[in-house]
Amino acid sequence: METCELCNSPGGEVLWQDAFCRVVLVDDADYPGFCRVILQAHVKEMSDLSAVQQNRLMRVVFGTEAAVRQVMKPDKINLASLGNLTPHLHWHVIPRFVDDRHFPQPVWAAPQRESRPQAQLNLIASVLKSALAQKL
Repeated sequence: METCELCNSPGGEVLWQDAFCRVVLVDDADYPGFCRVILQAHVKEMSDLSAVQQNRLMRVVFGTEAAVRQVMKPDKINLASLGNLTPHLHWHVIPRFVDDRHFPQPVWAAPQRESRPQAQLNLIASVLKSALAQKL
């Protein structure tokens, strides 16, 4: 689609991809390690995918979660598939910490406190590749 942001751009720094989907690192200083798993095709809803495709996409989401957990050691991971503003199937994988800017509220809520310093993220791509190689 010519007006779809996720069809026209990677949506972040590409950490991993294949012909089916890609995993990108979101540029968000308040949430280091925030990743998106984005379907390569313009599809709006999970139920538009076949059962095999749904399963494959969720294996990538879970592999991404495992890699982010291993590297970031968050207190919690939030998984979300919203698409209200960008109706292109994608999942958010967001590491959460009890001292992050919005905890315990969603990252889209009003801030609860000031930002904290960013963590180093250079391991996520290599851990993600390893985790997905084992799951796919």
